[in-house]
Amino acid sequence: MTSATTHKQDSPETVRCYVLTVSDSRTDATDKSGDAVVELLQGAGHELTGRRIVKYDPAMLRGALKSQQNNTDVIITTGGTGITMRDSTFEAITALLDKHLDGFGELFRMLSYAEIGSAAMLSRACAGTLGRTAVFSLPGSEHAVRLAMTRLILPELGHVVRELRR
Repeated sequence: MTSATTHKQDSPETVRCYVLTVSDSRTDATDKSGDAVVELLQGAGHELTGRRIVKYDPAMLRGALKSQQNNTDVIITTGGTGITMRDSTFEAITALLDKHLDGFGELFRMLSYAEIGSAAMLSRACAGTLGRTAVFSLPGSEHAVRLAMTRLILPELGHVVRELRR
């Protein structure tokens, strides 16, 4: 048995998660990506500690992240990971992270490349730690969110939290 297998067996089955959508245009009624994250988390048996939509404002985003870091195990953001002038999620989040999980972004882009081709390079999805809280930053596309959640985040969520609690 590998150590990763052992770690997964010792990992919590339910973790506390907060969902944060970064958008100037989405509302509670139109936030399909945020809805997808919530649906997939709850479908996997995880606890939703809250949900919020914030504008493309780095200071507001950093404040929202900091306000939740002690209340939850995982923060998942959607939106603002592209390269337009307004996309500032990557810069705001990476400036706060204590440790970066570079493999998450690399694997996400690899999986995206298999589905959408070279346009996958435009995504700046990233992940890391903020104290003992894991942060995953996903694109605003519902399809991209479902890909990241089902193929990368949900299979390792308990394992990530286990490691952060050590």
